[in-house]
Amino acid sequence: MNPEKEPAIVPEQKTGREIDATASVLLANDTVAREFFTTAVNRLQNVGEWSRLAGDPSAEFILTDPDGNVVDRPVQKGDYLKIKIPGPGNTQGDGYDWVAVEEVEIMSSEDTNRYAFRVRPARNPAEPQSTVAHFYSEDSTSTFSITRDKNVVTAAIFDRNTKPNTDADTAAGKIRDALVGLAGVVAFSRMQWLNLVNGILKREEE
Repeated sequence: MNPEKEPAIVPEQKTGREIDATASVLLANDTVAREFFTTAVNRLQNVGEWSRLAGDPSAEFILTDPDGNVVDRPVQKGDYLKIKIPGPGNTQGDGYDWVAVEEVEIMSSEDTNRYAFRVRPARNPAEPQSTVAHFYSEDSTSTFSITRDKNVVTAAIFDRNTKPNTDADTAAGKIRDALVGLAGVVAFSRMQWLNLVNGILKREEE
């Protein structure tokens, strides 16, 4: 996807790595594309289904409200996602890595629709005085988007400024975040996101 087609809420790349994962599907006409755009947005908003859409191996994603209570509804600004990745759990996050939903973008025109939201590594909402509970640093972001351009629907994920979190409270936590963060940058994140965007765009007849 060209940079000018990225959602406006994707931050500028300044440090660390950037990871893009995109998939597109060509529909029969604009009407079918609008209908499938709605389907894809619903799948993106249903965070609890991401692991099923991505297939194995996959992290587990759980949506919570700002207080950390698990909710079953579309994503909203101020929510959190808690993530259980394969391997050692995050001690600061009660075994989970946490991100906060900090921005949502919705735009619509005759030929184009877009829904997107951006997340950033965050503290465990149950432990607001602790350090960021994620293997990536607080500079890192992930932006998830669904775009319709006439009869083409695209699912995309843009990771920006990704680098390992080195601010864990314990020595063991620092080692875990550095190892998981580095591995995530070069391998797991890209595979996870590619599987997810393809799963979001999977047609029922496939």
